[in-house]
This record gives sequence, C-alpha cells and structure tokens, in this order.
Amino acid sequence: MSTHVKVNNSNRVLSIEIDRAERKNAITADMYQAMADALRAAEADPQVRVVLIHGKPDCFTAGNDLKDFLERPPAGDNSPVFQFLQAIASATKPIVAAVGGPAVGIGTTMLLHCDFVYAAPNARFQMPFVTLGLVPEAASSLLLPMLAGYQRAAELLLLGKPFTAEKALAAGIVTEIVPDGDLLEYAVEVAEGIAALPPSSVRMTKALMKSRHASAVREAMAAEGEKFRAQLGSPEAKEAMQAFFEKRKPDFSRF
Repeated sequence: MSTHVKVNNSNRVLSIEIDRAERKNAITADMYQAMADALRAAEADPQVRVVLIHGKPDCFTAGNDLKDFLERPPAGDNSPVFQFLQAIASATKPIVAAVGGPAVGIGTTMLLHCDFVYAAPNARFQMPFVTLGLVPEAASSLLLPMLAGYQRAAELLLLGKPFTAEKALAAGIVTEIVPDGDLLEYAVEVAEGIAALPPSSVRMTKALMKSRHASAVREAMAAEGEKFRAQLGSPEAKEAMQAFFEKRKPDFSRF
C-alpha cells in the first residue's frame, strides 16, 4: 500500500484520499496499485456500499508523475494504471468524487466513471494527452463525446487546454459545483446518504445504466491502451516530454 494513498472505511463508505501534496498529488505506479487494490477491496466487502475519491482542497491530482511514468511505463493490461482503470470502470458500487484545484489527465478522465462528481469553484480540469504526443485513456474517447457531444469533446481532447468547473458542469463531467469550504463535507454527506439506501436496488440501478455501454467501454479502453503504449515511444511524445522537463514550448514543426 502506498503511503501517498490513504484508505478509510467509515459509515459504509470507503474513502480513497490521494495524498502527495508536495508533488501536487501526481500519481505513481505504486499509487495506482494502491487505488486499484482499494477499489477491489470495496467491491469484495459487503459492509462497503459507496466509494469516495478525493485529494486535497487545493489539488485533486496533477495526473501522472511523468518521471515515474517514463521510468516504469505501462507494459500491458496488468500494469498498475490499467488495473486502476479497469477497477473504476467495472465498479458495481457507486463512486463519489470530490474535486478541488487541478484535475489533470487521469484526474479528469477517471471522473467519467464516477456516479457523482462534486467540484469546488477552484477546480481546474485538463486532458493534455494530444499536447504530450499521446492519446486519451480511460475510455474518454468514447465517454466524453457521449456526455458532452462531439464538438465539445473535440475541443477538450484535441486542444488539451485547462477548463473551469463551470465548463466541466456544462460538459456533463461534474454533477454540481459546491463552495470551497463545503466540498468534502458535502461529498461525504452524499456518500453516506447513498449508503443508507437499499444496497441491492442501488447496485442494480447502476448496473442497468452502465450495462448497455460496458462492452464498448472495455473495447475503447483496450484500443486506447494499445495506441497509448505505442505513442509513448513516438518522436512527438519524446519531444513533448523533453520540453516538459526543460520547461519550454515543444516544437512539433518537423513531424
């Protein structure tokens, strides 16, 4: 279990806290593994009825820790990041997310698999896959157009620019915008309210809503994963990553 992922079980709610403030909650392979394990434990525990995912009030997650990611790139479907994505996509119990501050890359795409997403006004979302020479993941190439419509999804995925909580709400990524100081308390209250409902009815209702697209999500995630791994070694991605570490603008003019 990673020391940067805190797991707590209270009132039938299993909370997963991303806790690496010194690196803006950037996620390492060990952290992905810890979150995947926590999600699987929640599925197996009959006393857990809801999962709550959150970071710090000023930062949900800056996305992948690029140094760790490049040193230990995902080699296949059993890598920690894909274990996490498969676990969150296939979860049968409701997932609530509380988002404050940056939610970059997987910090945004994981929300597409959550059932309730509450964001503070300071939340800033971004999916910079294309700008890093990569492709989207977490079945976001399927789910975001379904939620937001093609043109809005194209703007968010192709341009890769940061966007506000209001824009995330309009795109269907966020359920509600909650005042900064109330965010986590509000999300906990919602999670505990869900936990008090008839558990089998809750799970069956979620399954009915998700089942029609489950196979398409799995196919999209597999296709994205294959292309993502291929792009990691591409000249465009190498230029983008090198520019990131050198703190300069990448130059894609020669490709």
